Amino acid sequence: MLAMKLMEWFIIPFMKTFRWLALSLIFLLISCQPKTTSSITIINDGQVYSFTSTERVPLILLTQNGIVPTPKDRVLFNGIVVPINQPLPTANFYQLQLRRAVTINIITPQGQQSIQSSAFTVGQVLSEAGYLINLGDLVDPPADTPIKQSITITYTQSRGFVISVGDNKFNFRSAAETVGEILAEAGIPLMGADTSSPLETEHDVPDGIIRVVRVFETTTVEVKSIPFTTKKIQSVDIPLGQESTIQPGIDGLAMIRTRIRYEDGKEVSRTPESETMTREPQERIVASGEQIVLSPVGGSIPYDYWRAVEMYATVYSPCASGTGGCSYGTASGARAGQGIVAVDYSIFSYLAGMRVYIPGYGVATIGDTGGGPIIESALGVPRTKWIDLGFNEGEMRNMNGWVTVYFLAPAPAEIPYFLK
Repeated sequence: MLAMKLMEWFIIPFMKTFRWLALSLIFLLISCQPKTTSSITIINDGQVYSFTSTERVPLILLTQNGIVPTPKDRVLFNGIVVPINQPLPTANFYQLQLRRAVTINIITPQGQQSIQSSAFTVGQVLSEAGYLINLGDLVDPPADTPIKQSITITYTQSRGFVISVGDNKFNFRSAAETVGEILAEAGIPLMGADTSSPLETEHDVPDGIIRVVRVFETTTVEVKSIPFTTKKIQSVDIPLGQESTIQPGIDGLAMIRTRIRYEDGKEVSRTPESETMTREPQERIVASGEQIVLSPVGGSIPYDYWRAVEMYATVYSPCASGTGGCSYGTASGARAGQGIVAVDYSIFSYLAGMRVYIPGYGVATIGDTGGGPIIESALGVPRTKWIDLGFNEGEMRNMNGWVTVYFLAPAPAEIPYFLK
């Protein structure tokens, strides 16, 4: 118990006193050391201060000459930035330069701020202000611009994009505003008819992907043949049933220009641009004869005919006419039977009463009508090419098929259109 009291009253206070004495002794030894006097030059705002001093702390050296720095100022020792409140290394000569902070306005898409900075370049100002400059960021003035006075810096952070060109894709960062500006900055400008998605004037790229479609257009020229047309005229100088070419037909020629569009090397459209006639087609003119020339039938038949026509023949008799019974009446009023032939009702008015000669049948008169549409539908024979040969009951012979029908003289004053 007594030992504890002795420590409390004597030993502990002695140890505290000893520590204080030791510190005091060290301070005294330091302060008694001789200090080296050095030549000092201070450059501040274009003024030069030259003097000698044993001090080594820049802040003390500045204040000794009435120079009051601000917290944002920088001190350079022999051109190198040093802490303003830390002793400089021992030297015979010191050159100090005080770099004063200036007002810097920083404008970003988020707003504007003013700061004090003694940074040397625009990039250093932004870095010290907390901006991490990436490739593609928009910095105006450029990041390596020296700071000599108060300035305004415009800074826009870049965005990441994927640019797709055909089968190729590129990653790119840019702070440009429009798609067209981004592509130009990436060295992939739209040229000619090239297109992009989004369009080059758009500001918004929702998915960060810009698709470029390379468009190439070319024009082809080809020569097109234009068929000539045929014009028919009637001529009384040419025998009926014959034709003569008055003027030969010549095809025309046209030059067609077509624009072909390719997108990413693939053809997507062809658009006719113009068609220029280089040679007009020449019409073919054919004269059809209207001259009535009587010719003998030939052989032992003493009949003259004015027209011979190939027609498809069928046969009928009064009781085999398709009426369901026996009918001897005809469209002309003559009695049905040998020597009376029928044609389609649509041409009967043109031919009624005309005499014809059919080899194997003989001379007959067109005096009845029949079912031409049925023959046309069943056999594909035009109704103007069909004739139905009448026979007496019980004497009908099979003459179905194509026959030559000679239209005997005299010829009518007006030749029916289907016989021309």
